[in-house]
Amino acid sequence: MPDDYPLEPDGRQMRAMGAAAVELAAEFISDIPEAGNDLEGALEAAAGLREPAPEDGTTMEAVLDVVRLGAQKSYNNSGPGMFGYVPGSGLYASAVAAFLAAATNKYVALWSAVPMYAQIETTAVRWLADMVGYPESARGVLTSGGTTSVFSGLVTARASKLGEDLTGAVLYVTEETHHAALKSAMLAGLPRRAVRTVPTTDALTMDTAALDRMVAEDRAAGLRPFCVVASAGTINTGEVDPLPDIAEICRRHELWLHVDGAYGGAFLLTERGRTAMRGIELADSVTLDPHKGFFLPYGTGALLVRDGRRLREAHHFDAAYLQDVAEESEIPNLSEYSAELSRDFRGLRLWLPIKLHGLAAFRTALDEKLDLARYAYDELKAVPGIEVPWSPKLSIVAFRYVPPSGDADAANQALLEKINESGRIHLSSTMIRGSFFLRICVLSFRTHADRMAEAVEIIQKAVAELQSDL
Repeated sequence: MPDDYPLEPDGRQMRAMGAAAVELAAEFISDIPEAGNDLEGALEAAAGLREPAPEDGTTMEAVLDVVRLGAQKSYNNSGPGMFGYVPGSGLYASAVAAFLAAATNKYVALWSAVPMYAQIETTAVRWLADMVGYPESARGVLTSGGTTSVFSGLVTARASKLGEDLTGAVLYVTEETHHAALKSAMLAGLPRRAVRTVPTTDALTMDTAALDRMVAEDRAAGLRPFCVVASAGTINTGEVDPLPDIAEICRRHELWLHVDGAYGGAFLLTERGRTAMRGIELADSVTLDPHKGFFLPYGTGALLVRDGRRLREAHHFDAAYLQDVAEESEIPNLSEYSAELSRDFRGLRLWLPIKLHGLAAFRTALDEKLDLARYAYDELKAVPGIEVPWSPKLSIVAFRYVPPSGDADAANQALLEKINESGRIHLSSTMIRGSFFLRICVLSFRTHADRMAEAVEIIQKAVAELQSDL
């Protein structure tokens, strides 16, 4: 066995391993459109993986059998019927890029080690900054995801506005802000009492008059307001906070404005998205998640900072053993803008698909998702007993069944179960102002009009069954 799979395989052995892996991937991905959720026997199979590390190796076929079964015994989160949470659909071109990045195994955190690869990542980040509308002074980093991006954004805000003294610091969010902001604030050293919740309007957006008043009151009380986290696409309804008004309040009070565009930011590629997120270019920092709206595999987030010097000042440290490293040139040292020193080459996962497909392909796909969400909204509004309080600003539709009597939350829990039992679509739920709501989030490049029409039919049928049960 060791002769077949040495640590240093030759070209033939590498090609054989690669071909087997590609065959598995192609087989699995080809089945995604019609696959459902299949967790039967998954826990038992997982229990069989609790084992000591083997002293001797096995075959590639045996290893891939485990990988194949693990992929099959799961939610079909990449499928056209996944409308729960925020789907991640996984472009194959990006998977190829991830393989190439790992296979070439270059160190991109310092530009002098691999200038072309460092430039590829820098260019990919610049493309995102252009999408936001940031000036050339902007800098950014690709991260593992939205939470890591928000964390570095708040660290930058903290360093820029508070320095090393966090006494009396105050951060402003709403009840619709993604919990990643609260988690990141805690990790950035802020106590829970430092996070203030601003009321929302009937549209579930930040009440700017309340924000202005709260900041003034906190400052008068001797506290130190320093940052507002606004949303460009909330997780519950996809709503966008009034960014120009919030930016003006932050300007007057000298606060840092961070905009969480992890879900919604990619829609800036579309005309409707740019209109909805007008003012995002005024933010001091922005979070994006290419593994959402750019359909990349999980593990690719982004943080952009309008004044790149602020990002570097918050993250750069010198070390004696790095004295031989070249200073920044036109290509930045990525490690100086991030908490990471050793890291993977994420830039290729974004750069390669954009180069291969072009932005137009992504724009067309995202426009389609906006259309499908609007279709779902219009159709569900016509279903007797269904309440759809908020029209979709982007591609999320929140709705609920309103029974003539009884426990509405329990009825909607039952409705969710009936819908998901179909095996063709999968929705998730949330709580909005104390009430149980179902959510449709349209964000897979594999989701088209036929599956959305089927989804509406499944929901209509489930509502009819629920009404007869009640």
